[in-house]
Amino acid sequence: MDYIALDSYPHYKECEAVCADLGFHLVELKFSRHGNGTTHILAVITGDDPSVNIGINDCSKVHHALLPKIEEILGTDDTYMELTSPGMERNIKNAAEFALFKGREVRVWDKTVTDWVGGKVVSSDEKEIVLEQTGEDGSSVKKTVSYENIAKAKFIHL
Repeated sequence: MDYIALDSYPHYKECEAVCADLGFHLVELKFSRHGNGTTHILAVITGDDPSVNIGINDCSKVHHALLPKIEEILGTDDTYMELTSPGMERNIKNAAEFALFKGREVRVWDKTVTDWVGGKVVSSDEKEIVLEQTGEDGSSVKKTVSYENIAKAKFIHL
């Protein structure tokens, strides 16, 4: 799995600042131009607290604040924006996302054991993720997985 710094994406920093002011974080931001000249925007947001789900009102609040900022940045109002939560079974596309999902249950396909490894995200950096796993006896064990050994990753649906 590749680690691509989120702020390396075009306009991410400006858009993340708008989301952060509202208590959210920008997970994904994609722009695409269509033949008719319209710019389509896909934005995915999450909150700080992994136990709180993102609802329609949260998405609406961020949409109303973020769309004018994007239109200002792009210099056009010929835009269409879809703003969503990560969803319950998100496929994690970029290892940089792990930092935003601290405290969430995830599973990663670890190529070194050719199996899924699950746990709660404790920490992550540019090279690896640390997961907290609960043993059969109830004890807590930390497992570190290098991004180069992750084939795919997703949320664990509880």
